[in-house]
Amino acid sequence: MANTKSAKKAVRASERRTAINKNRRSRMRTFIRKVEEAIATGDKSVAETALRSAQPEIMRGAQKGVIHKNTASRKISRLSARIRVLAG
Repeated sequence: MANTKSAKKAVRASERRTAINKNRRSRMRTFIRKVEEAIATGDKSVAETALRSAQPEIMRGAQKGVIHKNTASRKISRLSARIRVLAG
């Protein structure tokens, strides 16, 4: 257990950041899941709309440090590729 004033403050700050990052990661995953569900239905227009709303959320996760920038780009790229092969 932290026993100095600064260490205790660092623990509190860490807990705050962890809670914020959990929320951001959860929100990002929810948007990704909506895209994947739309892909599963096979409706290309719905999937494209879902991806358009998910893209900023994924990139925001990268910008805030929840995931790496290349990971965010890869996720968007792979979702886009899966939507591209859907029949119109």
